[in-house]
Amino acid sequence: MCSRFNNGGSPQELQQRFGDWDWPDPLPNGDQRPTDSVLTLDIQEGARLLAWGIPSPFDGKPLINARSETLEIKQTFRPLLQRRVLVPASFYYEWRKDGKRSLKNRIGRPDGAYMALAGLTDGRFLTIVTCAPSPSIAHIHGRMPVILDESLERDWMNNQIGFGTIQPALAPAPDHLLSAVEDQPPPDPQMSLF
Repeated sequence: MCSRFNNGGSPQELQQRFGDWDWPDPLPNGDQRPTDSVLTLDIQEGARLLAWGIPSPFDGKPLINARSETLEIKQTFRPLLQRRVLVPASFYYEWRKDGKRSLKNRIGRPDGAYMALAGLTDGRFLTIVTCAPSPSIAHIHGRMPVILDESLERDWMNNQIGFGTIQPALAPAPDHLLSAVEDQPPPDPQMSLF
């Protein structure tokens, strides 16, 4: 699952990583949460802001994630398979359960470079595609956003390429691509020394 990510780089870093686009002004910066307007890239529409979370046809709740394994069979997502976008992200957050506690992890590239998450849009709203986690972060959570290999990003955005051709890109990121840093919980006051 991906329920929060960060887009904290500068416009220069975005341009260096993703190339020349007509960037919206102002660009979102910092943590991005469901229902926020987030930066997306696609060949047909360019760089634009979309609301994160496609309204569910059943109850209107925002569908912020779509499981890669069921995209072709879910009636909500099947019509969007030719409306693919990139979502630039500096890193994303995931919470690891430890008994009753949830420990926040910041997951991204060790070098801090931008990643491109796979997204689908209906033209106004966006959902982020998820997959099984990479082995190195599987202990944190059972899902992760699809982080596209740089060599496949343009193909993902190219909606002239059939979904079946690009579907193999929806796989866990290689282990060496990601690192996780866990927030340290506050010390237990009962364990303090007198």
